[in-house]
This record gives sequence, C-alpha cells and structure tokens, in this order.
Amino acid sequence: MRLAAALALVPAFLLTACASVHRGPPTAAGYPEAVSLLSAPLYAPALSLETRQRLAADLDSAYAVYQRDPENADAILWLGRRVAYLGRYRDAIEIFGEGIRKHPTDARFYRHRGHRLITVREFGRAQRDLERAALLIRGKPDQEEPDGVPNARNEPRTTLAFNVWYHLGLAYYLRGDFTRGAAAFGNALIVSRNDDARVAASDWLYMSYRRLGRKEEAERVLQGIRPDMDVVENGAYLRRLLMYRGELSPDSLLAPGSADALTLATQGYGVGNWYLYNGRPDQAEEIFWRITSAENWAPFGYIAAEADLRRILRRRGER
Repeated sequence: MRLAAALALVPAFLLTACASVHRGPPTAAGYPEAVSLLSAPLYAPALSLETRQRLAADLDSAYAVYQRDPENADAILWLGRRVAYLGRYRDAIEIFGEGIRKHPTDARFYRHRGHRLITVREFGRAQRDLERAALLIRGKPDQEEPDGVPNARNEPRTTLAFNVWYHLGLAYYLRGDFTRGAAAFGNALIVSRNDDARVAASDWLYMSYRRLGRKEEAERVLQGIRPDMDVVENGAYLRRLLMYRGELSPDSLLAPGSADALTLATQGYGVGNWYLYNGRPDQAEEIFWRITSAENWAPFGYIAAEADLRRILRRRGER
C-alpha cells in the first residue's frame, strides 16, 4: 500500500493532534517534526520509494492489528513504533501517550515516548518519561525488546531495562547533566546482556566521565573493550572506544566515503569529543558542524553535536 494510503489508516485524532504543537501554516514539506537546537525547522526525512513502500506495508499491518483490539498494549506500541519509522515522530508521541492513558503502569510506553521526545529535542519531557519508566521497572524481571528492523542475525540485542537507562542517560547528557548521565549509563552497563549493549553504554559512560573531568574513571571503562567483541549492530561505538584506547586514529573514523549518515554521526561525534578532550576545540567544532550538515537529524550523535554547538555559541554570546 502506498505511504499516503497507509497513513490514512491511522485514526485522524492521532495524525492531527500534533498539528497544534506547530506554529504557522505548513510549507511544501509539511509541518516540521521538530526545531533544532540551533533554531532550524526539521522535517520528516526523505525516504526512497522502496523504503517508503516497505514501511507503509508494516504500518498497514500494525494498524490492522490495532483495529482488531485498540486496547491491546502491544498493538498500540507497535502502531507507534511503525509510525515513528516513517519519520512521523509527533504522531508517534501521541500514540505512545494514548498507550500511557490506557496502560499507565506499562513502562514500555514511557520508554518509547521518551526516546521520541529526545528525537524532537524535548529533553525535559523525555527525562520525566524515562525517570517514570525507571520507577516502573524497579524490582521487575527484565524483558527482551524486539527490533523493528531485524539485524543481520535476526537477534534482538537490547532489553527494556537497558533501553530505559540508556535513553535516560542520553536525556541527562543532552541537557548537560553529565553526573546523572554517568549514573544512568552505568546502570545501562550493569543490565547489558551482550557486547552490543556493553559498547553502547560504555561509550556514553566514557564521554560522561570525560566531560566531568573524571579521567581515571573514564579509563577504567575502557579496560574491558577489545577489538574482537561480539558486536552485531554497534560497530561504530566499538570503533569510537578503540579510538579512545589509542588503537584507532581519529582520521580512520572519518575516512571519506566509508560511512553512511548514521555512522558518520555516531563515529564523528566521538571524534569531535576526542578533539575536545585533547585540547583542540576548533577541530571539535568543525566536526560538530560537519555532523549537523547531514540530512538525517535523528541520530543521537547528531543531536549531541547540536547540543554542543549550542553551548559553544552561547559561550560566545552568539545565541
């Protein structure tokens, strides 16, 4: 089914409720999904025809399940996730909010809404959602979180608890609260079940400690990192950590033509931080501007680069 037809299946109140958060009439590109931390409007990303058709078919299936039982938590959750994959982050936030109203003790809805609130740069709201999720999972058995897009092994690599702590750490980090960010990433590392989760949590934990000037603790994070770790999804994080260990050069992570936009944002942000830690702020800023010139504005590395650029500009009195 075509994208427009598939989106038309989603209840009108979900697709239109977000319009009230936007100011002014829509442009040819539609309403912006967010405003960047540098005050630029951000629109849903352009997708290839093949990708649009695949995601629209997935959404069609998710909505059919939702129609059969609109009270079912899994049906609401997957409807929200499938809408988000199409770049309709505001609509997804509304859907997860409906899930919260119907299932107020289900931590998954706070976890996923918190994630998408980070995407649209609403870090305070994201923090509140994820802190609520952390309370709801306390003392409960962890559960594997299924992937929306399966990896090469068709093997999910994260759990609910990991994602709650990981995204909460991001919300703190992006707000400049590196102390609480480090604590949250430390918790994510504790609940990690595989090397993909470990390298992701370790990377942000290392960066949080370095921002706090706690270099010895940061170096301890690197002690368990090896080139032969069993990483399926998070190779970019592993390469960042190996760079911090001195086993890869910064230039090798930014080789022209060697990375897609997501990898560039992920690896590039680590390189920018490496320059900051080593007293080369001008080169760090150059990398951050390079990351934020890409079209895909949803990766966490992109958002973190924006946050750092805003801090840099504010210190100069330019914003």
